[in-house]
Amino acid sequence: MTVASSSPPSRLPLSGAAAVAPSRKARARPGGDGALAAVFIAPAMLGFLVFLLWPTLRGIYLSFTRFNLLTPAEWVGLDNYVRMVNDPIFWDSLKVTVEYVVINIGIQTVSALAIAVLLQRLTQSAVLRGIVLTPYLMSNVVAGLVWLWILDTQLGIGNEIISAVGLDRIPFLADETWAIPTIALINVWRHVGYTALLLFAGLQAIPNGMYEAAKVDGASEWRMFWRITMPLLRPVLAVVLIMTVIGSFQVFDTVAVTTAGGPANATNVLQYYIYGSAFGRFQFGYASAMSVALLVVLSAITVLQYRLTRAGQSDLG
Repeated sequence: MTVASSSPPSRLPLSGAAAVAPSRKARARPGGDGALAAVFIAPAMLGFLVFLLWPTLRGIYLSFTRFNLLTPAEWVGLDNYVRMVNDPIFWDSLKVTVEYVVINIGIQTVSALAIAVLLQRLTQSAVLRGIVLTPYLMSNVVAGLVWLWILDTQLGIGNEIISAVGLDRIPFLADETWAIPTIALINVWRHVGYTALLLFAGLQAIPNGMYEAAKVDGASEWRMFWRITMPLLRPVLAVVLIMTVIGSFQVFDTVAVTTAGGPANATNVLQYYIYGSAFGRFQFGYASAMSVALLVVLSAITVLQYRLTRAGQSDLG
């Protein structure tokens, strides 16, 4: 009987380029993928540390001080926060901001969703998508100035048209009742195209086979929207809502170029009040305290939205 050898079979050495390739690859990246990734991440990380993390930490520190740029920061503990709680203008600014956010988010989300569904169900023309996105290419300052001229009570073309049809001119940006809704609609006009394209991208991930099967079963477009589109679009819609809510709470430039917080503080949103406290009255400590309060509010709203909308979960399986 012959007993098989237990030693492993001999392997012939690689020759030529095959033998040299691993050593060349090892020499080309001595630090591995980690070092290469660090090189690409470094610029973004540097920007994050210098322009986001450090200003945030500095602002938190200043919120506990009295600081006006002319003298060294003086530690005052919780005085700025006590002042903020007892400041009626702060609470009025927060109320105005919430009013703006509700109007802006409500109209923008519904309009963007309608535009996205129409783009996805009726046409997917790249030219049409470009037209929808055009207002977003304009800065908030330019958009605000353009609409300021259009809606001017005496000379604006918008009021000229209203007057031509026999109606009274409307002081869109000079009346306490009209000012915030008008600013909200200006920002809806500018941002709705971008929001619609984000939702359109989410709609592209929904398999067409689901719609075809629903049509075979006799489902209408309205029923398919509620039974297929909305449930499967929920994660994308949740993320879009989080982004738009955070951006809406930070509205500033449109207010600055159209109403400057007026009339009678009717558009004095929180960001504009913070700006006025810091660069108008040089109360940087108090402005920092309000900024920290806004950061806490936005963090709480974001966490709540994320949990309620289940943004990290998808029904596509």
